[in-house]
Amino acid sequence: MTRPKRIYLLLIVTLTSASGASCPQFLQQYSPAMPRVLPPQATLPDVIAAVNSNTAKVQSLSTSEGSSLSVPMLPSLRAELHLDRPRRFRLLADTRITGPEIDLGSNDDLFWFWIKRSPQAAIYHCRHDQFYHSAAQSVLPVEPEWLIDSLGLVTFDPNLPHRGPEPVGTGRLRIETPLVTPNGPMTRVTLVDSSGGFVVEQHLYDSRRQLVASALASQHSRHPETGAVLPARIEIKTPATAYAAAFSMRLDLRNLVVNQLPANAAQLWTAPSYPGFTPIDLADPNVRPVEPTARAPLFAPRR
Repeated sequence: MTRPKRIYLLLIVTLTSASGASCPQFLQQYSPAMPRVLPPQATLPDVIAAVNSNTAKVQSLSTSEGSSLSVPMLPSLRAELHLDRPRRFRLLADTRITGPEIDLGSNDDLFWFWIKRSPQAAIYHCRHDQFYHSAAQSVLPVEPEWLIDSLGLVTFDPNLPHRGPEPVGTGRLRIETPLVTPNGPMTRVTLVDSSGGFVVEQHLYDSRRQLVASALASQHSRHPETGAVLPARIEIKTPATAYAAAFSMRLDLRNLVVNQLPANAAQLWTAPSYPGFTPIDLADPNVRPVEPTARAPLFAPRR
């Protein structure tokens, strides 16, 4: 596998670190006719209340048939996504011919990712509370549960010193939020639909105001039973780092079920094992990231 393809596969899983009343195929193209939620001159409390109210309507999401995961230079993969807020999620991707290709998941304690075609036959895992002190951060610029936020399921802390809302573009309101992380200050910029009050873009910046990651949500629709507005398409982008090329991916969601997980949900949050693949704890101080080459392992013992 060439270096660009290897990096794309790695970042699919490391970024989608992460994640029903049933109503299959309810997500359709977003229509401007969606009911107005925000007043024409919305204040910061108005926007926070609208976004938080929308997120509160969704405890879990589940999708199976019809969803897909796409990245440049690679064939589209069939995708299956399940999540149970705040930290439980599972993203499985495969092809009809080759079977399982990607397994990314998280439970209350740890997250993991597995790539069948990785040059290193391993299942990587790390505890959430050790993320900022692990080798995982070299390839994963944000905490794994950020994928849940990328679906538009954002909760604004009303006690933080948000700035905005500022009108930008057509029908968008911009809110800037300072964040405190173990690695120092960060800034989240959130764009909200000025009428419907749902999240359409998120951008994370580090302390030097350099972009860390972006999530763009589109093709929104309102769930008929819960009233939650959710996107049918998620695009995630990150700039190049020392250990990975610039990256973009697209997740298209179909047959989405809200607040009703499948019967095997307990198994979904259990870290898997795959024959021939060795578990590697990315929080182990003896594990270090490796400069990418065509067939090099992703991580190696520290010397």
